[in-house]
Amino acid sequence: MPAPKYKRVVLKLSGEALAGPQGFGIDANTVHNIASQVREIVELGVQVAVVVGGGNIWRGLSGSEKGMDKATADYMGMLATVLNALALQDALENQGVVTRVQTSIEMRQIAEPYIRRRAIRHLEKGRVVIFAGGTGNPFFTTDTAAALRAAEIEAEIILMAKNGVDGVYSADPAKNPDAVKYDELEFIDVLNQGLGVMDATATSLCMDNNIPLLVFAIGKEGNIRRAVMGEPIGTMVRRKPRD
Repeated sequence: MPAPKYKRVVLKLSGEALAGPQGFGIDANTVHNIASQVREIVELGVQVAVVVGGGNIWRGLSGSEKGMDKATADYMGMLATVLNALALQDALENQGVVTRVQTSIEMRQIAEPYIRRRAIRHLEKGRVVIFAGGTGNPFFTTDTAAALRAAEIEAEIILMAKNGVDGVYSADPAKNPDAVKYDELEFIDVLNQGLGVMDATATSLCMDNNIPLLVFAIGKEGNIRRAVMGEPIGTMVRRKPRD
């Protein structure tokens, strides 16, 4: 069997990816299927860190749009990511995958505080590390958390598993049938065209630290393995090569 292309990856999961067909909350079957895909790449020897969103439970943006204090709404969203992280940890450990949850906001009774060196040590021992709580600061998304953690642990790539879309398009394919899918993009194109792959802060952080991003569909069984093996799926976003 060929070796995986990547040794250490950050898997970015939106909260919606855990919601399944119901579109909200945590769907046990969906979480189990995602855990199975993660277990598959761990068994290939890939070191896996996961960053989870919380949009299936609470969206800070929605709360702030309805008059809630923005910082308060964002902190509530961070707590939602912890719920998702614990659900994913439980599913992974039920399948025999040793897992640690690290939170950017301390809650020692249920998870470790985020400590960079400890996270790297867990990865080196073959444990999956789930980063919850975003960056620990309001006004930053979990996309930015994924870019930040990837830079800190020196991940080779961010695997952005999307729910309902299989890559980056020129427009919303659900609304525009003429939307064109990109096989490869540069970060500067994402910023200039406002393609919405991830927010501008996260995109700039990936570009500055030369961390490629692969956007693909989580719904197709085996796609996480295909991603780490380097198979041509989804859309690859890279930094423009320097002259």
